[in-house]
Amino acid sequence: MSHNHSHAIIGFRTQALLQGDVQVSTDPELVITTMLGSCVAACMWDEVAGIGGMNHFLLPGNDPNSQGAVKEGVHAMELLVNGLIQAGASRDRMKVKLLGGSKMFNSRIDIGAKNAEFAMWFVRNEGFELVDCCLGGQRGRNIRFWPVGGRIQRRFMNESSSVMEETSRASERRRAVKHDDNSGEVQLF
Repeated sequence: MSHNHSHAIIGFRTQALLQGDVQVSTDPELVITTMLGSCVAACMWDEVAGIGGMNHFLLPGNDPNSQGAVKEGVHAMELLVNGLIQAGASRDRMKVKLLGGSKMFNSRIDIGAKNAEFAMWFVRNEGFELVDCCLGGQRGRNIRFWPVGGRIQRRFMNESSSVMEETSRASERRRAVKHDDNSGEVQLF
Protein backbone atom coordinates (compact mmCIF):
# COMPACT_ATOMS: atom_id res chain seq x y z
CA MET A 1 0.00 0.00 0.00
CA SER A 2 1.51 3.28 -1.06
CA HIS A 3 -0.88 5.48 0.94
CA ASN A 4 0.54 6.52 4.29
CA HIS A 5 -2.35 6.56 6.76
CA SER A 6 -0.38 8.30 9.49
CA HIS A 7 -0.66 11.46 7.37
CA ALA A 8 -4.41 11.24 6.92
CA ILE A 9 -6.13 14.15 8.64
CA ILE A 10 -9.88 13.82 9.03
CA GLY A 11 -11.74 15.97 6.51
CA PHE A 12 -8.60 17.19 4.73
CA ARG A 13 -6.72 16.20 1.61
CA THR A 14 -2.96 15.95 2.09
CA GLN A 15 -0.27 16.71 -0.45
CA ALA A 16 3.29 15.61 0.34
CA LEU A 17 6.04 18.02 -0.68
CA LEU A 18 9.47 16.65 -1.59
CA GLN A 19 12.80 18.44 -1.78
CA GLY A 20 12.81 20.88 -4.69
CA ASP A 21 8.99 21.03 -4.85
CA VAL A 22 6.71 24.06 -4.67
CA GLN A 23 2.96 23.83 -4.04
CA VAL A 24 0.45 26.70 -4.23
CA SER A 25 -3.24 26.25 -3.43
CA THR A 26 -6.55 28.03 -2.86
CA ASP A 27 -8.16 24.85 -1.50
CA PRO A 28 -9.26 25.25 2.16
CA GLU A 29 -9.45 21.44 2.44
CA LEU A 30 -5.78 20.95 1.50
CA VAL A 31 -2.93 20.31 3.93
CA ILE A 32 0.62 20.32 2.59
CA THR A 33 2.93 17.97 4.48
CA THR A 34 6.69 17.59 4.43
CA MET A 35 9.64 16.27 6.42
CA LEU A 36 12.55 18.62 7.02
CA GLY A 37 16.09 17.87 8.13
CA SER A 38 18.68 20.42 7.06
CA CYS A 39 16.30 21.56 4.29
CA VAL A 40 14.18 24.66 4.81
CA ALA A 41 10.53 25.17 3.95
CA ALA A 42 9.05 28.61 3.46
CA CYS A 43 5.29 28.74 4.07
CA MET A 44 3.70 31.85 2.56
CA TRP A 45 0.11 32.96 2.34
CA ASP A 46 -2.23 35.86 1.63
CA GLU A 47 -5.11 35.51 4.07
CA VAL A 48 -7.36 38.01 2.28
CA ALA A 49 -7.07 36.24 -1.09
CA GLY A 50 -7.23 32.79 0.53
CA ILE A 51 -4.07 31.58 -1.21
CA GLY A 52 -0.98 29.98 0.24
CA GLY A 53 1.95 27.82 -0.67
CA MET A 54 5.12 26.13 0.46
CA ASN A 55 8.51 25.27 -0.96
CA HIS A 56 11.15 22.83 0.28
CA PHE A 57 14.77 23.53 -0.63
CA LEU A 58 18.37 22.62 0.10
CA LEU A 59 21.23 24.81 -1.03
CA PRO A 60 23.97 22.85 -2.79
CA GLY A 61 26.62 21.96 -0.23
CA ASN A 62 29.75 21.88 -2.40
CA ASP A 63 30.92 25.45 -1.77
CA PRO A 64 28.77 27.28 0.77
CA ASN A 65 30.17 30.66 -0.36
CA SER A 66 29.43 30.13 -4.02
CA GLN A 67 27.00 32.44 -5.78
CA GLY A 68 25.44 29.33 -7.31
CA ALA A 69 24.05 28.29 -3.91
CA VAL A 70 22.35 31.65 -3.42
CA LYS A 71 21.05 31.57 -7.00
CA GLU A 72 19.40 28.18 -6.40
CA GLY A 73 17.88 29.37 -3.12
CA VAL A 74 16.56 32.54 -4.76
CA HIS A 75 15.07 30.41 -7.54
CA ALA A 76 13.23 28.22 -4.97
CA MET A 77 11.84 31.30 -3.22
CA GLU A 78 10.89 33.08 -6.45
CA LEU A 79 9.02 30.02 -7.73
CA LEU A 80 6.88 30.19 -4.59
CA VAL A 81 6.37 33.97 -4.64
CA ASN A 82 5.56 34.04 -8.38
CA GLY A 83 3.23 31.05 -8.05
CA LEU A 84 1.30 32.85 -5.31
CA ILE A 85 1.08 36.11 -7.29
CA GLN A 86 -0.08 34.25 -10.42
CA ALA A 87 -2.80 32.59 -8.34
CA GLY A 88 -4.02 36.02 -7.19
CA ALA A 89 -2.08 36.75 -3.98
CA SER A 90 -0.93 40.29 -3.29
CA ARG A 91 2.80 40.67 -2.67
CA ASP A 92 2.37 43.23 0.12
CA ARG A 93 -0.11 41.07 2.06
CA MET A 94 2.02 37.92 2.00
CA LYS A 95 3.12 36.49 5.33
CA VAL A 96 5.90 33.98 5.87
CA LYS A 97 6.80 31.23 8.32
CA LEU A 98 10.20 29.53 7.97
CA LEU A 99 10.96 26.04 9.25
CA GLY A 100 13.78 23.52 9.14
CA GLY A 101 17.52 24.03 8.79
CA SER A 102 18.58 21.66 11.54
CA LYS A 103 22.12 20.33 11.94
CA MET A 104 21.53 16.69 11.16
CA PHE A 105 25.04 15.27 11.02
CA ASN A 106 28.35 16.03 12.65
CA SER A 107 29.90 17.56 9.55
CA ARG A 108 32.14 20.60 9.34
CA ILE A 109 29.77 22.49 7.07
CA ASP A 110 26.42 23.10 8.76
CA ILE A 111 24.25 23.14 5.64
CA GLY A 112 21.12 23.56 7.79
CA ALA A 113 22.46 26.84 9.19
CA LYS A 114 23.31 28.03 5.66
CA ASN A 115 19.76 27.25 4.52
CA ALA A 116 18.25 29.05 7.53
CA GLU A 117 20.53 32.10 7.06
CA PHE A 118 19.66 32.29 3.40
CA ALA A 119 15.89 32.05 4.04
CA MET A 120 16.04 34.80 6.69
CA TRP A 121 18.12 37.00 4.38
CA PHE A 122 15.70 36.52 1.49
CA VAL A 123 12.59 37.36 3.54
CA ARG A 124 14.23 40.50 5.01
CA ASN A 125 15.68 41.55 1.65
CA GLU A 126 12.33 41.21 -0.11
CA GLY A 127 10.45 42.95 2.71
CA PHE A 128 7.98 40.13 3.47
CA GLU A 129 6.36 39.94 6.89
CA LEU A 130 8.00 37.13 8.86
CA VAL A 131 5.34 35.89 11.26
CA ASP A 132 7.27 33.06 12.86
CA CYS A 133 10.23 30.80 12.38
CA CYS A 134 11.36 27.48 13.73
CA LEU A 135 14.91 27.08 12.45
CA GLY A 136 18.01 25.20 13.57
CA GLY A 137 18.33 22.69 16.37
CA GLN A 138 19.40 19.06 16.10
CA ARG A 139 16.24 17.26 15.04
CA GLY A 140 14.16 16.87 11.93
CA ARG A 141 10.61 18.17 11.77
CA ASN A 142 7.34 16.86 10.38
CA ILE A 143 5.32 19.78 9.05
CA ARG A 144 1.66 20.20 8.15
CA PHE A 145 0.67 23.49 6.54
CA TRP A 146 -2.83 24.71 5.74
CA PRO A 147 -2.08 27.09 2.82
CA VAL A 148 -5.44 28.83 3.13
CA GLY A 149 -5.09 30.65 6.45
CA GLY A 150 -1.45 29.87 7.21
CA ARG A 151 -1.89 27.41 10.10
CA ILE A 152 1.06 25.11 10.80
CA GLN A 153 1.41 21.97 12.84
CA ARG A 154 4.97 20.96 13.67
CA ARG A 155 6.32 17.83 15.29
CA PHE A 156 9.95 17.24 16.11
CA MET A 157 11.24 13.79 15.23
CA ASN A 158 13.00 11.75 17.84
CA GLU A 159 15.90 9.55 16.84
CA SER A 160 14.06 6.25 17.03
CA SER A 161 11.49 7.39 14.49
CA SER A 162 13.83 9.21 12.14
CA VAL A 163 16.12 7.70 9.56
CA MET A 164 17.63 11.11 8.86
CA GLU A 165 18.75 11.71 12.41
CA GLU A 166 22.27 10.75 13.41
CA THR A 167 23.10 12.88 16.43
CA SER A 168 23.66 11.23 19.79
CA ARG A 169 21.29 11.93 22.67
CA ALA A 170 24.13 13.37 24.74
CA SER A 171 25.09 15.97 22.16
CA GLU A 172 21.39 16.69 21.63
CA ARG A 173 21.05 17.47 25.34
CA ARG A 174 24.21 19.59 25.36
CA ARG A 175 23.12 21.60 22.35
CA ALA A 176 19.39 21.60 23.04
CA VAL A 177 17.59 24.64 21.75
CA LYS A 178 15.10 26.09 24.20
CA HIS A 179 12.00 25.63 22.03
CA ASP A 180 13.10 22.06 21.22
CA ASP A 181 12.35 20.73 24.72
CA ASN A 182 8.98 19.05 24.19
CA SER A 183 10.17 16.41 21.77
CA GLY A 184 7.06 14.60 20.59
CA GLU A 185 4.57 17.33 21.30
CA VAL A 186 2.64 18.86 18.44
CA GLN A 187 2.88 22.63 18.32
CA LEU A 188 0.50 24.89 16.46
CA PHE A 189 1.64 28.36 15.57
